[in-house]
Amino acid sequence: MDQMDCVVIGAGVVGLAVARALALEGREVMLLEAANAIGTGTSSRNSEVIHAGIYYAPGSLKASLCVAGKQLLYGYCAERGLAHRRCGKLIVATSDAQAAELPGIIAKAAANGVHDLVLLTREQAQAMEPQLACVAAVYSPSTGIVDSHALMLSLQGDLENAGGAVAFNSPLAHARCAQDAITLVADDGTELAAATVVNAAGLQAPALAARFAGLDPACVPRAYYAKGNYFTLSGRSPFSRLIYPVPEPASHLAGLGVHLTIDLGGQAKFGPDVEWVDSPDDLLVDAARGDAFYAEVRKYWPGLADGALAPGYAGIRPKIQPPGAPASDFLIQGPQAHGVRGLVNLFGIESPGLTSSLAIARHVTGLLAS
Repeated sequence: MDQMDCVVIGAGVVGLAVARALALEGREVMLLEAANAIGTGTSSRNSEVIHAGIYYAPGSLKASLCVAGKQLLYGYCAERGLAHRRCGKLIVATSDAQAAELPGIIAKAAANGVHDLVLLTREQAQAMEPQLACVAAVYSPSTGIVDSHALMLSLQGDLENAGGAVAFNSPLAHARCAQDAITLVADDGTELAAATVVNAAGLQAPALAARFAGLDPACVPRAYYAKGNYFTLSGRSPFSRLIYPVPEPASHLAGLGVHLTIDLGGQAKFGPDVEWVDSPDDLLVDAARGDAFYAEVRKYWPGLADGALAPGYAGIRPKIQPPGAPASDFLIQGPQAHGVRGLVNLFGIESPGLTSSLAIARHVTGLLAS
């Protein structure tokens, strides 16, 4: 049987960041990926937004890791010359009731360590974005966008330059947890023993953890799949900043509403919506869902023309709470939580997982060192 110091499972942005961090500590690292390339799951099917850390519950992992991760990510991208832009975001209120929520958003952000938000009048917001319709808005200057694939390629390069390796087409069947090592068994029967294992399998993380003999099943949450559909805008974006509606808890429990984001080439897209599905492989975009997008978008951009939206792509949020329940925090379980030496499970790493990736990696290495 082959022996390895560290094995990280899942080559999405978080798995890559964790594997890189362990390799930079001088540890022997193997990154296992079931697919034939990096970042084929949630990491390549999101908005590519660098979040500021505004909405998350103060004291939560999402809040602390997003705020820390944002700074680490901007610094990393600048150092490596990776494409990104600190374009800023407007959170827009389209009714007086929503406008009354804006001071609370600013206060929550401040509790999370985000102190650069600015409350804007309608006139101030429209001076920034003339085609915007709103009653008032909050401006977040530290929100941005990033080329997520370039980021993942850079993390892979760092991992490999530090002596780590990536093994593609390496799905795992199950594992056995013992005091001295965790034995991973591949679908083809190959066995690999490791002192440290990090389960960063994203959508598959709960199902994989459930097949770890010796891990208490009570420590493994049930997986739920919240599909997010995106529709692309024909022509160039009328906005230079990201546009988000004010979150409405009753209707936005699983997301932040239908917002406008732009990519580094200036292409605008709207989404994601929330569609609960039974399979993480349900990635087709139903064109009929676009009908609901028009009404939502026209609340803040009445100039959206009929027929201007086309089905884009879909991603799946790796939820660990059922439909109708408040959003869960990241669930990062180390040996202190489940009692299995050398094992860290990452569950529910949805947004802001991309923003938080470098901070999550630092958090995981800290758990393994304690």
